[in-house]
Amino acid sequence: MKKLLSQSVAALAVASATLTVNAQDLPGKGKTVQPIQSTIQEESFQTVIVDRALEKLGYTVKPIKQVAYNVAFTSVANGDATFMADSWQPLQNDKYAAAGGDKAFYRKGVYIANSAQGYMIDKKTAEKYHINNIKQLKDPKIAKLFDQDGDGKADLASCDPGWSCNDIVNYQMKKFGLSKTIKTQSGNYAAIIANTIARYKEGKPIVYFTWMPYWVSGVLVNGKDVVWLQVPFSAIPGQPNADTTLPNGKNYGFRMNNQRILANKAWAKANPAAAKLFAIMKLNVNDVSAENLMMRQGQSSDSDIQAHADGWIKAHQKTFNHWIAVAKQAALK
Repeated sequence: MKKLLSQSVAALAVASATLTVNAQDLPGKGKTVQPIQSTIQEESFQTVIVDRALEKLGYTVKPIKQVAYNVAFTSVANGDATFMADSWQPLQNDKYAAAGGDKAFYRKGVYIANSAQGYMIDKKTAEKYHINNIKQLKDPKIAKLFDQDGDGKADLASCDPGWSCNDIVNYQMKKFGLSKTIKTQSGNYAAIIANTIARYKEGKPIVYFTWMPYWVSGVLVNGKDVVWLQVPFSAIPGQPNADTTLPNGKNYGFRMNNQRILANKAWAKANPAAAKLFAIMKLNVNDVSAENLMMRQGQSSDSDIQAHADGWIKAHQKTFNHWIAVAKQAALK
């Protein structure tokens, strides 16, 4: 009888240990996550990869909500959304601060490094007229080369109203004294840049703002089709001492940015496994641009993007598994 009792106690102990291990293996079991992102569909790929990692930790991940950047920051700060995978720093420092800053957000590690942005023109025009700085468009004769509607001003493709880049572009045009010779095109960036590309294919001069990672860099290739324009000096609204000069000494008007995973601070504190995951995940900027180009070429449905993310994970399975293992360990501490 004693032997049977001992065996029963041992069996219960093993069962209890198994349950504990399973709970530790899935620290997100029974918990729901709400991802959020901007309305830029090209930011879905990196968000889905984070979703997949959270699912491996046991979390139930809801469909991604797409909203304006301002709404995304506020939603994460208030806890209406759990995380955003595409928080740009320092570009969106103002939005981060306005929504609560370090008191409201958890932001550790760098998800996508070396995200560049700035002004570009077609290489043919740059070489013909020796243009390497946007200040040269102060010359009405140079500006007129990029005129699309006959008003004599250069039409510069800018970004959506409400985006931080749009505010900076408009600010710089005034600071550089270019308002009389350059007119910015603000609106739906995808539509504006599509028109810019069409003009380029017709052999017409183009000038535009862009960023990387984004599919545009795969269509208008730096050094082959287009070149960067420098700016006369650093000028960032609200930052009189800002210095956008790069280590190579060139100044393209914008600092090199990092995209970081932004999470609700209280939620991250209550979910150490997910917090650790957010801190250690890294995605190469060139991988994002390559995926964005596939979207541009027609593979842009939700199922396509999901497949792109799953394909990336399969190709980087060892790295992905390491993220999960490290995140699970964080839940045990």
